[in-house]
Amino acid sequence: MPTPHPRVNVVLEEPVYEGLRRWAKRDGVSLSLKVRDLVKEALEAEEDRALARLAEARERTLDKKKALSHTQVWGQPKRVR
Repeated sequence: MPTPHPRVNVVLEEPVYEGLRRWAKRDGVSLSLKVRDLVKEALEAEEDRALARLAEARERTLDKKKALSHTQVWGQPKRVR
């Protein structure tokens, strides 16, 4: 059945393939879906690491004398009556 999604061919060592196959079977999903989900998780983890590095770099260059307070940026919180 044709699909609009791009495909990737991957060559795996036998132990890695067998581990993935068992994992997919345990979770009741196809091998393809298991690999897709693992790749998505890896990409999200890499994005998190990149954003953390960016935040750390920005934090090192932060001039607290020039920084705005929460109230200066967002204003006073509205009181609930």
